[in-house]
Amino acid sequence: MRVVVVESPAKAKTINKYLGPGYEVVASFGHIRDLPAKDGSVDPDADFRMLWDVEPKAAKRLADIARAVKGAERLILATDPDREGEAISWHVLEVLKEKRALKDVAVERVTFNAITKQAVQDAMKHPRQIDQALVDAYLARRALDYLVGFTLSPVLWRKLPGARSAGRVQSVALRLVCDRELEIERFRSQEYWAIAVRLETPRGDVFEARLVGADGTKLGRLDIADGVSAEALTQALKAGAYRVTSVEAKPVKRHPWPPFTTSTLQQEASRKLGFAPARTMQLAQRLYEGVEIAGETVGLITYMRTDGVQIADEAIAAARQVIGSEFGERYVPRAPRVYRTKAKNAQEAHEAIRPTDMARHPSSVARRLEPDQARLYELVWKRTIASQMESAEIERTTVDIVAAADGRKLDLRAVGSVVKFDGFLKLYQEDRDDDGDDDDSRRLPAVSTGEALGCRGVEATQHFTEPPPRYSEASLVKRMEELGIGRPSTYAAILAVLRERGYVRLDKKRLHPEDKGRLVTGFLESFFSRYVEYDFTASLEEQLDRISNAELDWREVLRQFWQDFSAAVGGTKELRVSEVIDTLDEMLGPHFFPDLGDGIDRRRCPGCGDGRLSLKLGKYGSFIGCSNYPECKYTRPLAVPGNGDGTAEGDGPRSLGEDPDTGLDVTVRNGRFGPYVQLGDGEKPKRSSFPKGFDPATVDLDTALALLALPRAVATHPESGKPILVGIGRFGPYVQHDKTYANLGADDDVLSIGANRAIDLIVVKETRGPGRGRTADAGRALGDHPALGGPVSVRAGRYGPYVNHGKVNATLPKDVTPDSVTLAQAVELLKARAEKLEADGPKPKRAKAAPKAKAPAKTETDDAAPKAKTPKAAAKTAKATKPKAAPKSKTAAKATAKAPEKTTAKAKAKTATDTGA
Repeated sequence: MRVVVVESPAKAKTINKYLGPGYEVVASFGHIRDLPAKDGSVDPDADFRMLWDVEPKAAKRLADIARAVKGAERLILATDPDREGEAISWHVLEVLKEKRALKDVAVERVTFNAITKQAVQDAMKHPRQIDQALVDAYLARRALDYLVGFTLSPVLWRKLPGARSAGRVQSVALRLVCDRELEIERFRSQEYWAIAVRLETPRGDVFEARLVGADGTKLGRLDIADGVSAEALTQALKAGAYRVTSVEAKPVKRHPWPPFTTSTLQQEASRKLGFAPARTMQLAQRLYEGVEIAGETVGLITYMRTDGVQIADEAIAAARQVIGSEFGERYVPRAPRVYRTKAKNAQEAHEAIRPTDMARHPSSVARRLEPDQARLYELVWKRTIASQMESAEIERTTVDIVAAADGRKLDLRAVGSVVKFDGFLKLYQEDRDDDGDDDDSRRLPAVSTGEALGCRGVEATQHFTEPPPRYSEASLVKRMEELGIGRPSTYAAILAVLRERGYVRLDKKRLHPEDKGRLVTGFLESFFSRYVEYDFTASLEEQLDRISNAELDWREVLRQFWQDFSAAVGGTKELRVSEVIDTLDEMLGPHFFPDLGDGIDRRRCPGCGDGRLSLKLGKYGSFIGCSNYPECKYTRPLAVPGNGDGTAEGDGPRSLGEDPDTGLDVTVRNGRFGPYVQLGDGEKPKRSSFPKGFDPATVDLDTALALLALPRAVATHPESGKPILVGIGRFGPYVQHDKTYANLGADDDVLSIGANRAIDLIVVKETRGPGRGRTADAGRALGDHPALGGPVSVRAGRYGPYVNHGKVNATLPKDVTPDSVTLAQAVELLKARAEKLEADGPKPKRAKAAPKAKAPAKTETDDAAPKAKTPKAAAKTAKATKPKAAPKSKTAAKATAKAPEKTTAKAKAKTATDTGA
């Protein structure tokens, strides 16, 4: 028997079918060991010795693997073909060695880039040993993340209370977001004018040209700076005589883009499909693990964590064949296209992301996939096929024109292009912000040099320069890739950590830094500047890549890093918290107290009138306070969005309009616990806080009135007939029935939650009973029920995964995983469950217990007689009458006082190691 170890159970089931008898495929469920969250897990003084703990959930899986290996002929480690996959195989092997489970068992390592029968069987014919260089690179990366998180985070906690952990890579990613926000805040808009002239040829064709020069001087984009200059030029152009001075037609070839890497897939899925990077990777994982086609589970795409752009020769040949049959031989280039990655060390996996079978058209598999999976597969298929198609042939025409008027010479230019042959553009066009402009798609009429043109109108348009856009998740990944920060397997995790820690928020698909994120970045830039520098982080990533190529010793890299890093941390021991606050107050002053150009001093305290506002530190973190404290107790949160009228939102309420029912003013205000909306004034006005994710700066009157209407009834309980309410409470949005409360899920909207969802949340909570954890989330949507309507979802339940439709739940069979279940399977399971419930009939109601007999009435004798004490009561009395212990000595008191610190340190250690990158 040969035992094969893979990561996921879905993959194990598929590969078991491919290999047949003689093989047993088992799953490790990902990583099985990690560094424990305690001091000494990585010991620099012991040459960076690392102590590993088996994950509690992994212990049983390892026992199953060890049991399977016992008496086996061979152990085949078949985890993913990247650095993390190599590390998982290494961990499994190390644990099995410790268990002495490998006696006389040969160990082999195989990798395959796609889960297809041929790929798996070919991999089994070419085994190798574990790549120790890749393992060393993993160890170095893990040690670095641990040392930075575990060493730097306690410094951050002590010097900047309220801050959370600082990680090695996500701190640099956070700095990118904060630096962009700083650019936006410093940006000053500049007025400029653009002038366009509508011209007519002698044949009656009309086209547009733009003013590019005046009196021999070239005009830049911002050179016409005001309306007076624009008007003077407009009048001159209206009186001008126009003549064509040159016509240049230049053929241009536009070549296709290479197949997807991890980062380009995340970027394009975000632009075209609106998927976040984490969602893209989740869908790609399921496409990689495969779906059932013709009775066999087949992986649809190759491995999705890669920075390589090349694809296998047989895949190129298959793509060229598809192109010829689908589009014609004209679209097949003479020679196959070969792409080379720009990355210095593209080693994560060797192929780009592509379909495992080029002939598998998206339309042929769409019905077997969820809608989002189908859309992502179509994107991958189109990009891969287009990458092997012929280039597009475009003719770009530039027409230069001169206008003579009142002794002035004004130069104009018209640019247009004509697609002579569409090539790969017939199938695929990438959405890029910098991908040409409007002129590229404009077709110009035929004109000739020296030809006179007529003027049909002149238009001057006022514009203002705009600040650089905030990063989207996709554009941040692109920028990180450009700088060499992070690697394909870490991008989604980095972004997730930044959001989970509250350092950034995602608003309208753009990343906004929160104030706590800006404080952390300011602290690191001020006192650990080297470790958040882009070049330093990229250089460290390059060293890790060189370790994976066996060019550097991993411990030597750690020694060099630790020597300087530990010295930098040691230099902050004498740093006082007041110094940190003063430094951050000066650095972030323009953000907290912006100059809006109206002459108002934003640091002047609105409470007392003569105090100065500055950054302060309290029990619950940082805030803005007055220098005249305690005489003046004015405070406000750190950053407050502007009202657009020159005042900060924290300085007073912002009116949204009148409530049509009461006529009272609806305002947005800032309070002790954050922003809220209020109806009118008075002693006890109606108020409502904002749920998480709402931007107070963009809220309108209708939304505010909807919030003020909470709590509101959204459904009626199916059994009691009482209303189910939805509202916002101390712990966030909730639904309520009688005395039962259930929190809303992350994807639920408090203002639009429907009756079915509200009933489901309440019923689940009532079924679980009090004190059994939070209510279940909505699970993974599979689609609407084809016959009955309403959503069908797969969920994780207390007794295992199940599918749900309305009030019907059906447990998944053991051979069906939550990730692989389809809508059709779910409908069949639900149908069988509903039929069984109908056949069984309603459950008989439980008989009520007989009422307890009342105790006999007390008599005067009863009251006078002493009651017999139970053993428990007697013990309590004895404890109460026990003489007090003598006062502790100073030494004992000191020892007792130290005890809580150990617990705190342990709790801190757990957070410190959560570096996320």
